[in-house]
Amino acid sequence: MTDQTSQPNRQQAEHHYYAALDLVLEGHHKEAVAEYRRAFAADPKFTDALHGLSRALQDLNRLDEAIAVSLQISEIDPDDILAHTSLSILYQKKGMVPEAEAEGNKARVLGWKQQLKKGSG
Repeated sequence: MTDQTSQPNRQQAEHHYYAALDLVLEGHHKEAVAEYRRAFAADPKFTDALHGLSRALQDLNRLDEAIAVSLQISEIDPDDILAHTSLSILYQKKGMVPEAEAEGNKARVLGWKQQLKKGSG
């Protein structure tokens, strides 16, 4: 039964996600934030929606909220390089240099690990 319910949820999530992307392109970041939140509510494993949400919040200069969202991504998927890269950028914008460097290092190490996996596979 879970398979039947997960597919419509992903479709609904993608619907909101693509609506949010259109809103961002039109410069409507506040409305995009709402759509990204709807996408994530429909499918809590859809981290692409959280990446978009973090970026839209960053564009609105709501850095603390963007950081919270990026931290949420890294909790869902600790190996998500983009989450750590985003955190590094957000911390840098806030002047939190040690935190920015730490997240940048995490992203680099994860990148190296992925390269090693590709090389050995």
